Amino acid sequence: MGRHNSRPGSTPELICIAPGDQDEVLAFFAKQAHAATHGSRVAIGRPQPGAGGVVHSYEEALSTLELADRLALDAPVAHAADLLVHPVLARDRQAMADLVLSPLRDARGGAEPLLRTLEAYFESGCTAAEAARRLALSVRALTYRLERIHQLTGPTRPIRCTSCEHHTP
Repeated sequence: MGRHNSRPGSTPELICIAPGDQDEVLAFFAKQAHAATHGSRVAIGRPQPGAGGVVHSYEEALSTLELADRLALDAPVAHAADLLVHPVLARDRQAMADLVLSPLRDARGGAEPLLRTLEAYFESGCTAAEAARRLALSVRALTYRLERIHQLTGPTRPIRCTSCEHHTP
């Protein structure tokens, strides 16, 4: 199911219901809705079985629109399937932080410099040069810190930037 909303907080204006195996229909709808509304974001829920599935997909598309707005995503079309990890992470943020970041506490110099490095790296769109500039470090020093974070968190717990194309080493 695809959904379009032209104004934050407004009621749905355009809805497209299509069989789950007809991605081209939803892609066409998304393109047309985006163009007809002068660039408003479109959300596509995951295919669900039955009449109740239509409702579930619609609600998922609504949530996806809201989440895409909160994340300030640039993409004109937001797919629920692509954003599923965000609500899961938000629900158990402390457990995720403990699981992934707790090894950083044992780092020489403490966790604070490494956490600031991660924050700058993610805020800069996972661009090492920009993150280094924000931290007043050389790119080499920033890369060293990212490698150290990777060593401490281990290969089974990679730190990844989910909203950009590049990942830490």
